[in-house]
Amino acid sequence: MAIEKFGSAHWVGGLKDGKGHVSTESGALKSQPYGFNTRFENTPGTNPEELVGAAHAACFTMALSKALGGAGVAADELETKATVFLEKVGDDFAISKINLHLRASVSGITEEKFRSTAEEVKSACPVSKALATVPIGLDIAFI
Repeated sequence: MAIEKFGSAHWVGGLKDGKGHVSTESGALKSQPYGFNTRFENTPGTNPEELVGAAHAACFTMALSKALGGAGVAADELETKATVFLEKVGDDFAISKINLHLRASVSGITEEKFRSTAEEVKSACPVSKALATVPIGLDIAFI
């Protein structure tokens, strides 16, 4: 059984003067503006990198919750921020790395076991697998 979800983008104009909108199947994003200015100039709106970061943070956190459940514990709280690095490489841009910053409170598990579980999940969640060509770091604050 395959689950299919989609996101869509609409664009009008050139790179710097053009404007676009992104939407998701669920409607969580509906015609959210994006463009050169939202990506490179901090204008309000979204950009591909923050969308990748949100997707990666959400996927990793859910996968970690599943792994913890398999170990017989449930998280009191998991908060993940995925920082996506976009860098100029020659004449183009590339995502050079992603750092996952995890803040976690979990009872009933040692910090060592938690860290090893989080490290395993870092490369095992579906979004991590899709981004496997990009180095993915993990910083953990176990509280």
